[in-house]
Amino acid sequence: MTASTAAPTRSAVVVALEQTWALTVRSSMATVRNPANWMPGLIFPLVMAAVYASQFADATQLPEFPKVDSFLQFVLPAAILQGIAFNAANAGSDMAIDIETGFFDRLMSSPVARQSVLIGRVGGAAFSAGVQAIVLMIVFLLFGAPVKSGIGGAIAIVIISILLAIALSGFGLAVAMRTGSSEATQSMFPLIFVMIFISSAFFPTQLMRGWYRTVAELNPFTKIIDPTRELVITGWSWSDLGQAVSITLLVAFVSLSLAYRTYLGRLKNA
Repeated sequence: MTASTAAPTRSAVVVALEQTWALTVRSSMATVRNPANWMPGLIFPLVMAAVYASQFADATQLPEFPKVDSFLQFVLPAAILQGIAFNAANAGSDMAIDIETGFFDRLMSSPVARQSVLIGRVGGAAFSAGVQAIVLMIVFLLFGAPVKSGIGGAIAIVIISILLAIALSGFGLAVAMRTGSSEATQSMFPLIFVMIFISSAFFPTQLMRGWYRTVAELNPFTKIIDPTRELVITGWSWSDLGQAVSITLLVAFVSLSLAYRTYLGRLKNA
């Protein structure tokens, strides 16, 4: 009687999860190793926050302005989400570079789970966003801009930041898959910045007038930033957290659906 010495085979799901994790680590390490990918997302929001806090400090005394400890506290969530927007688009740019260099085609010719390639890029963007949100909150805290909802609120802001990074990375990946061009993918940056500036990011909509106020109130960034700001300047609120998370999840659903469709289209044409 012989005993079987064959090693047990791992399920396809386990293998796919391992591949997804490996590609997520690859994406995250590529970001860490290239300061040009993450430094702008830290430096630019901090510079903008310092400039706005210096120029508009007296605006906090206006009757319609939210009650805050300082203007720096008011712009804290906007600075974090602006930094996330900077870095989240890198997922699309990096994917486009993989396509241009032929690495994407080599992945497709290997026995790798097809979904892991896309999810790995999204996972890298999510990891970077979480670390970035924590660093920015610590910097703002050191300069006297605390999160009034405490540790729970800080964790909530990190979660919102990660979800926003996932949502924005979906749009970048969709463009990358459609065009296969890093230059075309990077053209998303100006659109994202315009949407941030035409929102409540750096000034409350109550003090805006005319078409600018109408556009700002309809802007999805406003609907995410305003409840996130309440967690910073007022305190804990399940309704504010729910609004920020639900709007971000909706945007993420749209962007990831679009990215997945373009991904399947590229696989079909490969």
